[in-house]
Amino acid sequence: MMHDDQIHIDVDTVRGLVADQFPEYRHERIVQLGSAGTDNAIFRIGSGVAARFPLRAMNPLECAEMLRREAAAMTEFAQHSPYATPRPLGLGRPSALYPIAWAVQGWIDGETATPDGLAASAAFALDIADLIASLRAADTRGRRFDGPGRGGNLPDHDDWMDVCFRNSGALLDVARLRGMWARLRELPPSGPDVMSHRDLIPANLLVRDGRLAGVLDAGGFGPADPALDLVAAWHLLDRDRRDIVRSRLGSDDIEWARGAAWAFQQAMGLVWYYQRTHPGMSTLGRSTLSRLLDDPVV
Repeated sequence: MMHDDQIHIDVDTVRGLVADQFPEYRHERIVQLGSAGTDNAIFRIGSGVAARFPLRAMNPLECAEMLRREAAAMTEFAQHSPYATPRPLGLGRPSALYPIAWAVQGWIDGETATPDGLAASAAFALDIADLIASLRAADTRGRRFDGPGRGGNLPDHDDWMDVCFRNSGALLDVARLRGMWARLRELPPSGPDVMSHRDLIPANLLVRDGRLAGVLDAGGFGPADPALDLVAAWHLLDRDRRDIVRSRLGSDDIEWARGAAWAFQQAMGLVWYYQRTHPGMSTLGRSTLSRLLDDPVV
């Protein structure tokens, strides 16, 4: 269990839900995936469909509305992404088997990216840069960043970072990391909001034959700090390949440093929160922090 409020879901439960609510798939094989993600349990249905079940308990009406917003964002994302991405196929209803709404969407073939697997690949770095550039080119239609997550003002995350520092004393060099955050949080804005995936971690990227093949979890697609999607460079690439991304995108010093700041904010939460419940995510946090600490630009 990764979360105190986690909802149990298993193959038998999913089989019952699918038979009741999506009978067109009732004869398909259902397999739970060992997802690297932390927000949803993923089940593959046959060869072309996936079901996503939110793991954390929430108000059923709020959950249904959240999933409808995510479906709209996924549809918009697909219009701008140069890489394959799942399309929404339907929403499941709360029932006695599972208390909140859930989502059915298309399946994309590929292997989940890892922090080191393609870290030295120039071709993969160019793929990442081209993805970010394509998303930035999308029209915000007058929308601005809203919400408490990454992508707005860096100092808004001071309280969370303090929680992370206090919980990381036995795990990391907190004194040094506090000093890094003190510098990064003071960075000025790098430009007006642009459209952004908003969570370009390895678990949300699929690779095939050494190239980017698909992008998952696009339900957060929306306007944000233009530096936010640069977290992918820190999560996935070594220094020379990060330079390829920076050059391709034309990032100035402020934008590049803000990308590092968002990667830092994310990585600090991963190390301690998932240390026992999801070691892969904790390891990702350590890997990203190591890259940040070893880069003279930061």
